[in-house]
Amino acid sequence: MAASYERNVARSPRADLTAALKRHFGFDAFRPGQEAIVSDILDGRDVLAIMPTGGGKSLCFQLPAVLRGGLTIVVSPLIALMQDQVRLLEEQGIEATYINSSLHPREIAARIAAACSGQYKLLYLAPERLLQGDFLRSALPMMAETPGIRAIVIDEAHCVSEWGHDFRPEYRQLADVRRRHPSIPLLAFTATATARVRQDIMRQLALRDPAVHIASFNRPNLFYSVRPKTKRTYQELLARCKASSGSGIVYCLSRKRVDELAQSLRTDGVAALPYHAGLTSDERRDNQEAFINDDARVIVATIAFGMGINKPDVRWVVHYDLPRTLESYYQESGRAGRDGDEAECVLYFGAGDIRTAEFLIQQKIDPATQEPLEDEQRIARQQLRDVLSYAETTECRRAVQLAYFGETFTPPCNACDNCTTVRRTEDRTIEAQQFLSCIARLAQRGERFGVSYVIDILRGSQSQRVIDNGHASLSVYGIGKHWRAVEWRALARTLIHRGDVRQSEDGYGVLSLNEKSWEILRGTRGVEVTSTSERQDRGELRSTQEGAAGPIDRELFDALRAVRKRLAVEHGVPPYVIFHDATLKQIAERKPTTHEAFSTISGVGATKLARYADAFIDAIRKARDGAAS
Repeated sequence: MAASYERNVARSPRADLTAALKRHFGFDAFRPGQEAIVSDILDGRDVLAIMPTGGGKSLCFQLPAVLRGGLTIVVSPLIALMQDQVRLLEEQGIEATYINSSLHPREIAARIAAACSGQYKLLYLAPERLLQGDFLRSALPMMAETPGIRAIVIDEAHCVSEWGHDFRPEYRQLADVRRRHPSIPLLAFTATATARVRQDIMRQLALRDPAVHIASFNRPNLFYSVRPKTKRTYQELLARCKASSGSGIVYCLSRKRVDELAQSLRTDGVAALPYHAGLTSDERRDNQEAFINDDARVIVATIAFGMGINKPDVRWVVHYDLPRTLESYYQESGRAGRDGDEAECVLYFGAGDIRTAEFLIQQKIDPATQEPLEDEQRIARQQLRDVLSYAETTECRRAVQLAYFGETFTPPCNACDNCTTVRRTEDRTIEAQQFLSCIARLAQRGERFGVSYVIDILRGSQSQRVIDNGHASLSVYGIGKHWRAVEWRALARTLIHRGDVRQSEDGYGVLSLNEKSWEILRGTRGVEVTSTSERQDRGELRSTQEGAAGPIDRELFDALRAVRKRLAVEHGVPPYVIFHDATLKQIAERKPTTHEAFSTISGVGATKLARYADAFIDAIRKARDGAAS
């Protein structure tokens, strides 16, 4: 049986793959990294692919599924993700379906029977459904025999790891599928995974000699900024909503904040809706559909919203509260600009966010014993340190983000607040020497601590812990009283970012000296930091209205959007499923009036050409005739 899964499709020549890409999906060329992944999948290999949000990871397994016989099973964690992907595939003329709890048992049975008879190329399932006893023991073996399962895709594979930003225990059990069907290739895909998470994914899923593909995490079309949380924060958010004609997402930590913000925005004339786990499933569905269908421009949500949502024209994402992890921030902010046009990602940060985060960490307790879950708390504290490191840095934000994922980036990026503002640098060599000296004094006693404790010593804290440890007797005790804790913390973050001091990644975040540290202590290397007090205020919204396509005929573009909305209503799909904004902009720019010319537009495949070209060509001709008269 194993032979049926190995090299089931010969590796296609490059021209053939590109032609298939255009025919089925409408794209003229692969995005970076896609073609190599497609080739490895067609060769029957296990695959681990890390591609950023908007990088086109779904196409990497969808195209091979179309090109070969049999069935590809896709494990997805959310109902919305499945439905969104299936709608997109159906609009491309590709046979696909999903099975989840939203369906009646009779419909589920009918779809399973259809899958077993070879009616689908792709079948989307939740991990719980795949692992369900009857499905695992009966339906899955039947599909494996006829029509034959060509691959099992684990989408959002970071969910398998406790070090990932959305750990789900049921994902750990997916290795049982590998044990039962060892010949079926496993394909793990995710948008975010550190080196630690990547290793965990491969181990937990028992991947065999996988082809590992790691695309660049850099999203050059996204502008990143961090704003202070003040009394004017809501007014800034309101101005952003009103200045942009595109869609936006606001993330908050609490349901209460979500409801309050959504109500305030509606009162002030913004079409905004809430989304959180406290709403009924019908309310969540309706609000999400309104946002996806462009009936609401803004969604205010907890982190319960967004994973797998493929709305490509989100022009901005605001985090009103501190995100839980840097990985989740990258994932959530990455829902902006999936179409490649410019978009903005803003994080509001205040001291109160730290207290809230620490409180939430303390709530990680065993419900049976009420004892702290120490491992989970340790991991959460390390993740909080990473987020604070990003929020407080005066270095290039893109460089900090990419370094977290093990990628090197040389500033300036010219697309973050730190790289585009005029600031003053100050010599902080003396303070850096004081900070490092404290670490050295502790090391002499065989002791290591984290940033907060070192700052307590420098500022002469009289906490019981400092007194009991005898650290009030250190020569560095109290020498840093001239600085506030927030200033010391900013310096510490800078030293860590630059590699001037080492911080452990075991969850404890203890500090130790390295060669660069000693160069500073010896005076052979200085430390200059950017003065945060000199940073220019940047509350205005960046212009993202034209996007990557440049100036367009705005009147024609609006007419094309109206046609798209009408077609979307007629076909019962979101507008972007018809065509992305980027495709409409290209149509508005080129003004094709024949099927041949229309087929050259990026995003127009054979099925969409036949279904929709005439409606858009008619709109172009009407606009042309109107201009002529």
